[in-house]
This record gives sequence, C-alpha cells and structure tokens, in this order.
Amino acid sequence: MNLGNLLKEYLEIKGYAVTLARDGIDAQKKYEPGGWDLLILDVMMPYRDGFTIARDIRKKDNKIPIIFLTAKALKEDKIEGFESGADDYLTKPFSMEELQARIKAVLRRTSTNLDLSEANKPEISLGKFQFNYTLQNLKHENEEIKLSTKEADLLRMLCLYKNNIMLRELALKEIWGADDYFSARSMDVYITRLRKYLKADPSVQLMNVHGKGYKLIVTE
Repeated sequence: MNLGNLLKEYLEIKGYAVTLARDGIDAQKKYEPGGWDLLILDVMMPYRDGFTIARDIRKKDNKIPIIFLTAKALKEDKIEGFESGADDYLTKPFSMEELQARIKAVLRRTSTNLDLSEANKPEISLGKFQFNYTLQNLKHENEEIKLSTKEADLLRMLCLYKNNIMLRELALKEIWGADDYFSARSMDVYITRLRKYLKADPSVQLMNVHGKGYKLIVTE
C-alpha cells in the first residue's frame, strides 16, 4: 500500500473525511475554494510538485491550511515550503500520530485566525435577516424571533464561517464542551430549528456537508 492510501485509511479511521489525489494534476482538478478544511501536499508529486500547487492555491485562497509532507529536509527546502504558503512542514519518515497532532494543531490555530470583524458587529446582516447576538434575536421584515442561548451561539459560529464549512467537531467542543453522541444529537436539534427560522429567506441556506459539518450560505 502506498503512502497516500495508507494516510487516507488512517485518517478516515480517526474520523476525517478524506479525498485522495493521485498526482499533481489530479490535486489541481479536485481543489475547490471553500470546499476543504485542510490540504496535505506531498512535495514530490508526479506532474506538478506540491510547492507549485500551493503557490497556485494561495493566489485564490490565503486561508486554507496547508501541510507539506516531504523527504526534503534541507533548510532551503523548508524555507521554500513556507514561502509557498505552508502552515506546517513535516519531513519523512514520520509517525501517523505525529501527523494527526500536527493536523489538530493547524486546524486549532487557523480556526482562531478568522476575520471576526463581521461576527463582532452589533447586528449581522444575513440576506433579509438581522441577527443580534447580544439581544439573542433574529429579525425578518416585521417578525422577530427570540433565540435561546444555544441557538444564538450556534448561529454566531455559523456566521464566523459564512460561506465556508463549520466543522461539526469544532462546534461541539466550542458550544457544548464535548464531542459525544448526546451533544451531537442536541446540536442536530438546534440546527433544525435554525434552518426552520432561516427558510423565510431563500437567499440564506443552512446546508449539511456530509462527513464534515455545516455551511451557512448567503447569496448576496
């Protein structure tokens, strides 16, 4: 089994949704801005190397976390990796446990580097809705919906990730304080409630992203 298949199998066992690209051209085709939470790039991929792909991706997306895997351990190679847009750089050989720790660290670090300016406004516009987190209400035309604390917390977090994927695991830990079955079922109930509130405006959709989480899509 090659390294790509081995990594895919290991990370799926650990609960990640994984898409494997066989070479640099395949990776470029499968990449879609906003569709991924993290990219792991092998520097020495056939056809197009990881550094080139990272530079191309950074022209479109400067937020997606990128981890390089490589046998190139020279200082100059690491510098080129970070200049290409890497968030982390892991040299072979490495353990699967170390890779998982690096993934968690990068996701934790990058998830707190979001643009908070919009979500910290007194009122957030979502299509025809006005959401006030402090007052815990959601206004639409002449109707006002009073939100519970959990509903307000969840909607604010969705606003932080507006038009991007909010990881289910991250929301559970941030709002419920635990990623377990009962917390997950509780969050499903609140997601259903928010979806019911938001259906009054077709330009605002709360979508499930299978195996990952949720995406609040607002069509401007």
